[in-house]
Amino acid sequence: MHWALGVVPFCSPLHAVSFGVITGATGLLTLASVNPLTACLGAANLLLYTSVYTPMKRVSIANTWIGAVVGAIPPVMGWTACTGSLDLGALVLGGILFSWQFPHFNALSWNLRGDYSRAGYRMMCVTDPDLCRRTALRHAVILSGLCCLAPVVDLTTWTFALDSLPFNLYMVYLSWRFYQSADSQTSRKLFRYSLIYLPAVMILLFISKKTWGVEAAHPPAATEPAEEAQGKTPRRTAAKPQPDAVETTKAIKQV
Repeated sequence: MHWALGVVPFCSPLHAVSFGVITGATGLLTLASVNPLTACLGAANLLLYTSVYTPMKRVSIANTWIGAVVGAIPPVMGWTACTGSLDLGALVLGGILFSWQFPHFNALSWNLRGDYSRAGYRMMCVTDPDLCRRTALRHAVILSGLCCLAPVVDLTTWTFALDSLPFNLYMVYLSWRFYQSADSQTSRKLFRYSLIYLPAVMILLFISKKTWGVEAAHPPAATEPAEEAQGKTPRRTAAKPQPDAVETTKAIKQV
């Protein structure tokens, strides 16, 4: 069973826990050097993954939604690391990662139903196959809406909504095929396309992103009226004497 699920016991539980604690603590210390908000998000995600998502796999199909939250938090952390705050743009980025995971994982899990069942994992594909198909289709449609929302919140220009439209339509089409007739072929096509979809949309996001903070990074030079408004005495540059004026002054002194 371990081999079927791709798990090979190369290390003991003690070694695995030690590695996890060391890398987790190192990561949180690194994030704390960026800003407290990013470190708190990282700590919450670590706790959510280890203490909620992983144990819940054997208890409830809600583990898939919890796992989607875990996958959605990293891009939000990237946003807070750069800005120090949570904004609508961060929520749109997290929403895209959240919704993407349902067509991605539901299609992947469909052909592993037997393995999940034997391992005792409570997955949608095992306990509620109809919900598994519906959820994949629903979030494929939501992805289209989120990509249209990105320019509304000034995350990107409107070209992103147009450029991402073909990718979103094909995602909806493959999800619809999976919903109508879920089998090994439709699930594999949807899963493989999801691997192309995410980096493609991320690249389009980067290309169409709004440029923020240019004026803040390069503020205009202060003018004399601005200095006077702040109660400061404007700096005056002494005029250099002209050559003719110098000669005239010398002539008067000689007389």
